Amino acid sequence: MISINNITVAFGGYTLLDDISFHVSDGEHIALVGKNGAGKSTILKLIAGVDHPTSGSIMKPKEQTVGYLPQIMNYSKDTTVIEAAMSVFADHFTMGERVEEISRELGERTDYESQAYHRLIEELNELNDKLAMAQSESPAVLAEKTLVGLGFKKSELGRQRSTFSQGWNMRVELAKVLLTKPDVLLLDEPTNHLDIESIQWLEDYLYGYRGSVVLISHDRRFLDRVTTRTVEIVLGHIYDYKVPYSKYVELRHERMEQQRAAYENQQRMIEKTEEFIERFRYKPTKSNQVQSRIKQLEKIERIEIDEEDNSALSVKFPPAPRSGQIVFQAKALTGGYPPRDGSGSHKVVFTDVDLTVERGEKVAFVGRNGEGKSTMMKYITGELRPVSGSASLGYNVALGYYAQNQEDVLDRNDTVYDTLDKVAVGDIRTKLRDILGAFLFRGNDVDKKVAVLSGGERSRLAMAKLILHPYNLLALDEPTNHMDIRSKDVLKQALQRYDGTLVIVSHDRDFLDGLVDKVYEFRDGHVKEFLGGVQDFIEKRRIETLQDLERTSQPAEVKSSKDEKKQPEPAPKSPTASNLSFQEQKELRRKQKRIESCEKKIADLETQMKELEKVLAAPSADTDIDALTRQYLELKRTLDRTMEEWMELNEQ
Repeated sequence: MISINNITVAFGGYTLLDDISFHVSDGEHIALVGKNGAGKSTILKLIAGVDHPTSGSIMKPKEQTVGYLPQIMNYSKDTTVIEAAMSVFADHFTMGERVEEISRELGERTDYESQAYHRLIEELNELNDKLAMAQSESPAVLAEKTLVGLGFKKSELGRQRSTFSQGWNMRVELAKVLLTKPDVLLLDEPTNHLDIESIQWLEDYLYGYRGSVVLISHDRRFLDRVTTRTVEIVLGHIYDYKVPYSKYVELRHERMEQQRAAYENQQRMIEKTEEFIERFRYKPTKSNQVQSRIKQLEKIERIEIDEEDNSALSVKFPPAPRSGQIVFQAKALTGGYPPRDGSGSHKVVFTDVDLTVERGEKVAFVGRNGEGKSTMMKYITGELRPVSGSASLGYNVALGYYAQNQEDVLDRNDTVYDTLDKVAVGDIRTKLRDILGAFLFRGNDVDKKVAVLSGGERSRLAMAKLILHPYNLLALDEPTNHMDIRSKDVLKQALQRYDGTLVIVSHDRDFLDGLVDKVYEFRDGHVKEFLGGVQDFIEKRRIETLQDLERTSQPAEVKSSKDEKKQPEPAPKSPTASNLSFQEQKELRRKQKRIESCEKKIADLETQMKELEKVLAAPSADTDIDALTRQYLELKRTLDRTMEEWMELNEQ
């Protein structure tokens, strides 16, 4: 167990965390929530031992292991992906070498009764026990499984890390942390660089993780699935809720309403008592009652309303000028990057893409990292020229672009105010401080250098730049990375009201749900259009995956039937010479029945899940959301297991 005792963190005259205390019990999964800058990352750094508090203490067992993934880290790019992941098993390999060394020595020695011989046997047994307990599978298998789960292809594991983007390298660091299997996992926004499929894999992994988990994330669904306790940080203080995030939101609202009602009732009672005292203070006949009321007031424990941080973004995009009907169009587009040294061929990312975005549409680009979503954004912005085919904006299109990597776009040496002042023109320049205030940059914040801003603050500053001009096409590449949940909600509402055209790259399912009306999936070098929202896409994609699996099992059967027709009719054989023995025929029938049973079970499970989804989508006042969510997750796990069994049976 980790014990955080009366921790205070102060910088100069500003107190970030004020005398906070809480415990992390063994096996607990805790979400740290709060606004950007509230101190969530600071708490993780304190637990990890990276930073130290101004006062207070953190108690941890000496033998306890801690794995920490910060938002931003330095890492070596001189190794391959698989080598980096395998580096966490250095102690494992060292123990293995020592086992071999002891085994050789024992084979050569003959002093079986000596103390030295017995010490070697004890050391050998101890090392074998540690190796057996440490890993159920070989390190290579575990490393490969984890990396593939986080989105890497097997063919990419031998590539140098220097050939991958920062986002992919962060996945390698996440894999290293997970592979150490520490007693306590500290994860600071682990989903920021993951695609939807990898987020779902990480959800499953952490859901079944037996150690303690303390994580920061702005993905509601991820928090609800992975955590069972929510610690909120507000204005330097913490509020502890023993429930997942969605339930915490409800309980917090109820607590504040009850506290407000109790405060108002007490204030009315105090007001009436003071009125009685003032009215009858000088009447001898009421003196006893007056004294009694005075003592009553003195004994009252005054109710105080918890201070709330109600500051929030105020985002309103200017009205969009009218553009042509076709806002962006790609025809037979093959996209990629020119060779770095100017010679050789292009690095092709996708081929023969036809894509049209019309006026007023809200479109999402989804898919694995590296499949071409940000590349397509570069064709929209004109940063890249087609390898072949065409890509162009339509008539009268004014483009506003939000880049994924703000470190490359914002000048680190500029102040917050200068960042806007450089691009603002006309009367809007007189309103820059008001605009920055709407994005929570107030007072001395406007004089901060971009270099010292947090990830969330940089996201807000980049978004503030977008409202300086009336754009009719917004191209947003991962705009919610590092944004807290309240800021994401405000941005989503502003984009829903925006009357222009929106193209957005995001892996945040909750953010996209209800925002977009068309989805383009980037996969295996091609782009496919899905009409409808992101939930429709996820459902259709899952169904298509099942159909693909079914199709892969059909050609072999068709081929074999054709082959049988081509072959001459075999001569009649005796039962003992039959191609399939009785036992083999029996096994084949058993397998077919099992396949049919799995298919029926899959259909039943999907029906039950759809019914639960309907209830969870529109819960009534007496709906037990926690119980239904647990039931839904259990059905999903059963469905996944049944699907795996079904696939294995079809592959045999």
